[in-house]
Amino acid sequence: MIPWVQLDSAKTPDGGQELRLKRRGTEFSIMLGTNELMNSRLSGSEEALARLSCERIAGRKQPKILIGGLGMGFTLRAALSGLSNDASVVVAELVPAVVAWARGPMAEIFGGSLDDPRVTIRETDVGHIIRSGISAWDAILLDVDNGPEGIVYKGNDALYGAAGLGAARAALKPGGVLAVWSQGPDSGFARRLKQAGFAVEEINTRANGKRGARHVIWIATAPAAR
Repeated sequence: MIPWVQLDSAKTPDGGQELRLKRRGTEFSIMLGTNELMNSRLSGSEEALARLSCERIAGRKQPKILIGGLGMGFTLRAALSGLSNDASVVVAELVPAVVAWARGPMAEIFGGSLDDPRVTIRETDVGHIIRSGISAWDAILLDVDNGPEGIVYKGNDALYGAAGLGAARAALKPGGVLAVWSQGPDSGFARRLKQAGFAVEEINTRANGKRGARHVIWIATAPAAR
């Protein structure tokens, strides 16, 4: 069996933990301690996050999409394939090393998506971008940490509380979509989405097509203009 080789490491935003990039042959893994956050062979649920979002904003002219979390680029690549040529996509990534890995050792699996003229990468907290714009986005896709029950950075919790969801609703255009990936179900989060004024769909999906771990995607739609 081919052994895993650690290529690099980086501190989490609070400096308390360490992310590690590992490679085994053509397979990549990003680890936090003993937890595998993502693996290049398992992309199904992240791709579903983008596909479901793009389906719901199909037909909009010059759609603007905000993606929270670059990861291994699964959500970004799927979004680009489902969006028109006049779309614009901003990806917010809080850990600069993740962007460096995407342009360096993992460049092949990103398939040139970072060089797509529709794409802008910002090394910042997606929450800052959300709070800085009113009616700015057609869709906001959050693939941040492990979802509402995050383990990487406690600051991400602010995205999923009542104030964070209220900010997301305000940042969306009428009828816009907030899509959230999660490692598992969370009834409290679904309730908070509804309390924030969203119409909510909860969709179960698999990590790799019809196989792998079960993940959850929430599609939360803001009210349409009156």
